[in-house]
Amino acid sequence: MKTKHRVSLITGMLTLAVLLPVLFSIWFAHHQAEKRFRSELNSYTDRTIRRTGQVEEQAKLALWEINRFQGETCSPAHLQAMRRLTFSFRHVQEVMYMRNRTLLCSSLESRGEQMRWPRPDRINAEGYAVWFTQSNDLNFYHYMVALGIGPHVVVMDPMSFIDVIPFGSWPIEVALIGLNQNRVIASSVRFDESVWQRAQQGKLNRLEYQGNVYLIRRQPESGFALVVWASRLPLEKESRDQMMVWLPLGVAISAFAVVLMLRLLRRIQSPRYRLLDAINASELRVYYQPVVNLSNGRVAGAEALVRWPQPDGSMLTPDIFIPLAEQTGLISRITRQVVQSVFRDLGDYLHVHPDMHISINLAPEDLFSDELLNLLTPLLARWQVEPQQIALEITERGFADPKVTSPVIERLREAGHKVYIDDFGTGYSSLSYLQDLPVDILKIDKSFVDALEYKQVTPHIIEMAKSLKLEMVAEGVETESQADWLRLHGVQYGQGWLYSKALPPGEYIAWFNQQNATLFT
Repeated sequence: MKTKHRVSLITGMLTLAVLLPVLFSIWFAHHQAEKRFRSELNSYTDRTIRRTGQVEEQAKLALWEINRFQGETCSPAHLQAMRRLTFSFRHVQEVMYMRNRTLLCSSLESRGEQMRWPRPDRINAEGYAVWFTQSNDLNFYHYMVALGIGPHVVVMDPMSFIDVIPFGSWPIEVALIGLNQNRVIASSVRFDESVWQRAQQGKLNRLEYQGNVYLIRRQPESGFALVVWASRLPLEKESRDQMMVWLPLGVAISAFAVVLMLRLLRRIQSPRYRLLDAINASELRVYYQPVVNLSNGRVAGAEALVRWPQPDGSMLTPDIFIPLAEQTGLISRITRQVVQSVFRDLGDYLHVHPDMHISINLAPEDLFSDELLNLLTPLLARWQVEPQQIALEITERGFADPKVTSPVIERLREAGHKVYIDDFGTGYSSLSYLQDLPVDILKIDKSFVDALEYKQVTPHIIEMAKSLKLEMVAEGVETESQADWLRLHGVQYGQGWLYSKALPPGEYIAWFNQQNATLFT
């Protein structure tokens, strides 16, 4: 059933309502920590790149200034100009004068050994020669970065390129790699060169290795690459700290969602929603209880009785769910489905047997408009059924507001439909009220048939119906003695278990055919 499926869906949603906020809060805590980690790592990398650019621009500016010198080379004035640059540009460690790559003098030595320098590692697009070299005139082994154009070369400590203070929540390290020789020029701590090999082999810009996250930024124009990295251990702590913030919120949202889902679950499991689902899914079934002519035993027709199948195979009878339908505004939809089912089930049967009729129970709400008449008219035409073959049963409550209901009832009678008053005498009206009701047939309630032996109210109902020239149908006839008494007192029709219980359409037609065969043999 649709309700069952909906309950299963809500149960699944209830499970998700419990799990999703908690799982999301865990994910979000980790995501926030990861986002902050990436942000700080990227920020540090960007600042380091800017730093390398600033150092390089300072070296170029120093070269531009010293190349403007026009005096005698390696003279005191020349040496003084070179020394002045080392004080003016803090990233410049030494300024050298060369001829054909032979060092003639520098800011550190007026006349040094004429040391031959190697070929530059590269010459960039602007014509600057770049060295990553251990060669120097102080005879100690330490990688230096040299940049030259024209006869002058400026030397810088490579650590100045990566001398950036991390402002994050955890330590961040950096290494400067020469691209031509793939060697480490400078590093804030010892750098595992296998990381660079992995990055080069996979042409990676990011990799994780042995608990560290590495970002690689190559600078082909400058001939070097930056590798920035940080351990994931602080990230895990940050993730736990974030979880202490977000997990309680996730649990609170879970609890709130559970309350909402439980309310929704209780709502859809309510009888009203179950009935609404049954109507929407066309699950209601119409059974037919035969009405028999008491004088000759012939079948006169049947009363259409709606049933509501349950998951356990049982059937709910109208006395259980019709009051609910009336209270919740669903009764007119049930009436409409019953009318359509009657024609679908027995339209051909009624066409072939024009002396047969089916009576349909109406609720007071069905008499507030002409909707029922508008529904019946095209169905009668489609199935070629006469209007008098569809009778309409109305309880006393249907006549309670005659200004509203009487015009509709009159139009139904004018259209050819017979009107029954059902359950007469079981309400609060008096028997004298019967003479003012626009009806054709009176149904004697089962409670009066059961009390025939007391002969108190039933005879009065019968006599009044006779005086008003109303036909009568007795409900709940279960014994031959009841049938004999009713026949003797002029009741025309009877229905009840003496003849048959309410039957599905196929069984009803089979029962009817069998009855006809019995009567005519």
